[in-house]
This record gives sequence, structure tokens and C-alpha cells, in this order.
Amino acid sequence: MRGIGTNRRAAALGSAGVFVTAALIAGAVAAPSASAGTRHGQDREARGAAIAADRAAKAGVDWQDCPADWGLAAPIQCGWVSVPLDYAKPYGKQIKLAVDHIGNTGTKAERQGAIVYNPGGPGGSGLRFPTRVTNKNPVWANVAKAYDFVGFDPRGVGHSAPISCQDPQEFVKAPKLDPVPDSEADKRVQRKLAAAYAKGCAERTGRQTLAQMTTPNTVRDLDVIRAALGEKKLNYLGVSYGTYIGAVYGTMFPGHLRRMVVDSVVNPSREKVWYQANLDQDVAFEGRWKEWQDWVAANDAAFHLGTTRAAVQAKWLDLRAKAKKAPLGGVVGPAELISFFQSAPYYDSSWVPIATVFSKYVAGDTQALIDAAAPDMSDTAGNISAENGNAVYTAVECTDAKWPTSWQKWDRDNTALHKNYPFMTWANAWMNLPCATWPVKQRTPVEVTSHKDLPPVLIVQSTNDAATPYAGAVSLHQRFKGSRLITEKDAGSHGVTGLVNTCINQRVDTYLLTGGLDAADVTCAPHATPKP
Repeated sequence: MRGIGTNRRAAALGSAGVFVTAALIAGAVAAPSASAGTRHGQDREARGAAIAADRAAKAGVDWQDCPADWGLAAPIQCGWVSVPLDYAKPYGKQIKLAVDHIGNTGTKAERQGAIVYNPGGPGGSGLRFPTRVTNKNPVWANVAKAYDFVGFDPRGVGHSAPISCQDPQEFVKAPKLDPVPDSEADKRVQRKLAAAYAKGCAERTGRQTLAQMTTPNTVRDLDVIRAALGEKKLNYLGVSYGTYIGAVYGTMFPGHLRRMVVDSVVNPSREKVWYQANLDQDVAFEGRWKEWQDWVAANDAAFHLGTTRAAVQAKWLDLRAKAKKAPLGGVVGPAELISFFQSAPYYDSSWVPIATVFSKYVAGDTQALIDAAAPDMSDTAGNISAENGNAVYTAVECTDAKWPTSWQKWDRDNTALHKNYPFMTWANAWMNLPCATWPVKQRTPVEVTSHKDLPPVLIVQSTNDAATPYAGAVSLHQRFKGSRLITEKDAGSHGVTGLVNTCINQRVDTYLLTGGLDAADVTCAPHATPKP
């Protein structure tokens, strides 16, 4: 699943036909088991990254007003940074990455440089980051005094040489098949759709580009951006999959890092990236789905959906069954319902809106749910963006790591998980299944670990996060010596640093402004629960 650490983003559509935002997540550091050939390739890529960074440092960024249709008004400025498509060929084909920035709000003396942001995905755009300054977001006001806020579209995303796997209008068309199969025949149809999607990625994007859609390449791109900004060392904020970019950056470029905050952490273990990470999500999503149902039941006076979790679940199953039999408005079936409702396990900010729409449906207002869950076929720009996000998600996760090619393994694992964790399991499986027939070579993930010169890193994580389960933060904490872990206990909203929680906000400020960390790990009480 694509885990994007920003509030309620357009959901990504799974290849086999379900809207799912899914989590989410080689480099110069050779794996211990790497062959000599692999190591040689990594050495070439490391040299290529150094050449590209040197070139970017000389070129800088030519900041201009942003194009009108990017929706980024002055004083935010936009520019481009050129990077090699393939770092093993630094003088070969170049691609342009879109970057934007806004200067620090404090004095020249207060300025500490730039902070670069990635919201996750894979496939998320970071270009909205400077709007935290223009919108006067109070959580980030102190940090904004000291830092320029810099966002970017990673390779393949948005304005940065965007890739595609399917016609966008076809991609969003509804209703899709129910992701939960009723028969072996249903599974065969989904397998064909997933294989066709993988083939479409090669045809629409090209194998040469697809083979370079990896996390280590995005990490190299990030280092080139650092150089283009004129920064000796990087300050970085990564959320969701952005934490994996940070983890790999800290491993590959430890001496280039000044300060790093990672929030809602992808488990960096090679055993998890990416097949097992997605199975782990299915379990965590079920837990958060139940938490949301408990909250809905506790607020029955507002929503009238039942006074117990079981009662709310019964209404969900009834809605699902009716939409399966006759899609609402002809377009909202089970797949579209999952796409809409899954935002509740992701983000507390979605709890009230989703419960409100569900409540209206049960009271007889079907149109509110159709409006919320159906695709807007007239929104061609939005549909292009949604298709692009899903294409990047698939390309990066499928190329980053080796996936099982045996359908029997996928079938066995997901059938077993679905018994106890039915909310998301099959939807997530079909979204990732293109990786089983991926048309380009799959890499071996970087072994994320501490190296000399790695500065202390601040890790922030809620205990009940669905998209990036808590164990991921613990794993990164163990790997990065000197790191500190802030745990938001009994909370689960994905993307913690953007929420109002003084216990966390003050510590993030202190770290980014002074480098100071607590002497030991910290546990914070949860942020405020949404009120109807």
C-alpha cells in the first residue's frame, strides 16, 4: 500500500482494480553478499553520484516564479535540478527534477540552511511543503524562522520526467472488481489484470527508465539536490516512504547529513522490503479499522451507526454486500468503498468526514457516498496525477527488491491473512501483484546501518500506525546508533509531526533548531481524539 504522510490524498488505484493508498519505501554501500559484479556497478554509481553532485553545485538552481498551473503562488519559487537517469552513466541521458523553495522567515543570522522534505509514497510530491510557510502553519512556525523549506517531485513523479503504466481514464474507471475473490476464476482475472499492468509499465514508460526507478537512485537524486542548493550537509524531513529514503540516505551518505527527522517509519529490514512489509500492513490496518469503529460507536449520538464495534461492522458488511450486488450509482462497488473508507485507518482527520458520509447513507442519502467514493471522470488532471502516483509506487517497490514469483505463495499468504484481517488484505495483494511478473531486473535492497559520521537522527512514530507499523521505527532506531525515538502512545494517525501534540512538536523544534535530543527515548501521550 502507498502510505503518503499527508492528509487525505487522492488514493492510488490498484492495477487489478481497487483504489488503495498503499505503504508506504543500491547503492554505494555494497551488500555483504553482493557479487564482485554488483559491487563494481555500485562503485560506478557512487562515482556517478559524486560527478552529478559536483555538476549541480556549480550550476545551482535558477529560481523563478512557479508555473501558474502548479498552484504554488509567490513568494514560493520553482526551479529544476538535472540528474543522470542512470548513475552508472553520469554523462548519459539526464532528467530534470522539479524543486521549489521559500526562504526562512527569520533574520539572516537565524538562518541555518534549507530543509528538504519528502511526504512518502512512493509516488508522492513534496512541492506543497513550502505552503506550510505561506499558510502560516503554527506547528512549523519556529522551524520556518531558521530554514528555507524545499520540496521536490522525485524522479518519475509529477513534473519530474513522469512515468505511466496505464491510460489514466481507464485507470480510474469504476466500478472495479471486488478485491475479495469468490472463486479461483476471480483470482485468475485479477492475475491477468496485474500482469497486464506490469506489461503496461514497460510499454508506456520504457524498460530503460523503469530499471532506474529505485530508492537508491532517489537517494542519489536527493544528494544532487543538496549540492544544487549549495548546502554542505542535508537537513531532511521524511514521512512514511520518505523515512525509507532517509534511512538509505543515512546509510549511503552519512557524512553528508546534518539533521534528519523521520516520521512514521517504513521497516528498513531487507526481509521486509517490500513483500513482507505489505503483509504487515494488512494486520495493522485491521487494528486501526477497529479503533475507528470503536470511536464511531462511542459517538453514536452523532452518527447513529450502532453503539458497539460489532454493530458498526455489521452496517459496513451490509453496505459492502449491497454495493457488490448493485454498485451505488452504477459506479461504487466494494473496491471503491475500500478506497474511500481506508482513509479512516490512515488519518484521524478522516474520522469525522467518513463517519458522516456513512451515517448519511444509512439514513437514506446514497448520493453523499457516491459523490465521495466515485471517480470524477471530468477531472483529467487529477486522474493523470492518480495514475502517475500509482505507477511510481509500483515501479519503485517492484524494482527495489525481489518479489515472490510463485502465485501459490501469494495465494497461500493472502488467503491465510484474509481470515483474520479482511479489511485490506486482498486489495493490497492485487495492488502489488504486478511485482510478480515485473519486466525489469529487481535489485537487492541496501542494508540500512550506521556508518562513521552519521549524526544523531530523530525518529517519531505512533504505536498504532496502520501504514507503517511501529516495529519499523524500532528497527531503524536499532540500526542508527545515537538515534532517539519519540513514541506517540495509543495513537495511530499516519504522519505524526504535522499534528498538534506539544510533547512532540517542542522536541522536533529543539532538534532542528539546536541539534539537541533527550538523553533517552521519550513516550508522549496521544494527540487529541477527533470530535464529531
